[in-house]
Amino acid sequence: MDDLMAARSQMALSLGFHIIFACIGMIMPFLMAVSHYKYLTTGKDKYKTLTKAWSKGVAIFFVTGAVSGTMLSFELGLLWPEFMKHAGPIFGMPFSLEGTAFFIEAIALGFFLYGWDKFNPWFHWFTGVVVGASGLASGILVVAANSWMNSPAGFDFVNGEYINIDPIAAMFNAAWFSQALHMILAAFVATCFAVAGIHAWMLLKGKNSAIHQSALKIALTIGAVAAILQPISGDISAKDVAKRQPAKLAAMEAHFHTEESADLIIGGIPDEENKTVNYAIKIPGALSFLAHGDFEAEVIGLDQITEEEHPPVTVTHFAFQIMVGCGTLLMLIGLTWLFGLWKSKKYIFSKKYLTIVALATPLGFIAVEAGWFVTEVGRQPWILYGIMRTSEAVTPMPGIVYSFILYSVIYLSLSAIVSLLLIRQIKNLKENQDLSLPLNQ
Repeated sequence: MDDLMAARSQMALSLGFHIIFACIGMIMPFLMAVSHYKYLTTGKDKYKTLTKAWSKGVAIFFVTGAVSGTMLSFELGLLWPEFMKHAGPIFGMPFSLEGTAFFIEAIALGFFLYGWDKFNPWFHWFTGVVVGASGLASGILVVAANSWMNSPAGFDFVNGEYINIDPIAAMFNAAWFSQALHMILAAFVATCFAVAGIHAWMLLKGKNSAIHQSALKIALTIGAVAAILQPISGDISAKDVAKRQPAKLAAMEAHFHTEESADLIIGGIPDEENKTVNYAIKIPGALSFLAHGDFEAEVIGLDQITEEEHPPVTVTHFAFQIMVGCGTLLMLIGLTWLFGLWKSKKYIFSKKYLTIVALATPLGFIAVEAGWFVTEVGRQPWILYGIMRTSEAVTPMPGIVYSFILYSVIYLSLSAIVSLLLIRQIKNLKENQDLSLPLNQ
């Protein structure tokens, strides 16, 4: 493994772990706030117990997210010094604002965790809302920085120099809205379905309590709404990518040849040597419609792009298919859940349905990881699209492979510690016998 591949692998590893912590850290406070609100309005102890249990999870992921996020910040400078030399003054504003949001989140979380029976109940609830709002702001600001890498703005690149810098224009670049919307909805879907899956599993294990049923209702209802909205944000993103990064869209769809009324490919195995896709299901004209809103529109293929600027097609295509497949399954589960709630159907608490929900626990995060593969691998060979190649930005220092191995050990250890802490918190969620309810109630 050469230094470039080691540096890219280390960033992929770091981002892959951090995005899980970040998603949960952003969304869990909102679930906590909903449960807390229901406790304040109903006075039922089950919601207080649930809120306190979820708040401990928020604290765990806040700490781990802070650690992994700090490591990512250092890696940007250590692994990609040439990139940061020029990019820092341009897109530094989102990172500085993200730091402010982080401190607000930390202060509000402290108030919430230690404010029980000390603050006015509604002010205490409000501090929990601030935790979620500031966490969400942090996520949006970081995505703004990433979207700038996909859609450079806020400067003029003249004779190798970056001049006329405008940090506001850089932050609110052309890709900012579509990426932020898609990522935030993905975070809601992944986190809510993961939480719902854990509580469904607890119900299947015989913990037939009002606590787990209430948790399932809160998490899965919010997750279902987000899963239904996600295809809309996906359509916005697809049209944006088709306009700005035609090579990425072509790699996502393994679209080798420019053509009108282009087929949408479902599945399939790309053959990059022969420029074909084997075993795929094709929907005539659908790619043209998704990319340009017209079934007859021309979609640019990889044949119109210089070969050395082709992204890795197989990885990008498979990642895109995995993301869409997982998202579709979660949307179907969400639709059946909302229908069951609406029609008061007992199947939503049946063992078969709970098993489906429990099995779907990791699907949201698999989709998130696959989506980031599409975003990052699909941008290659550029670190700053159309301006700076990844190979030009990597550090000249040798031995990056050893750093990659060290970071792998650190992240695996961190994941093991977090998993053990979460397992302990789940086991400590002891229900009172008077809260027990029949499984189908």
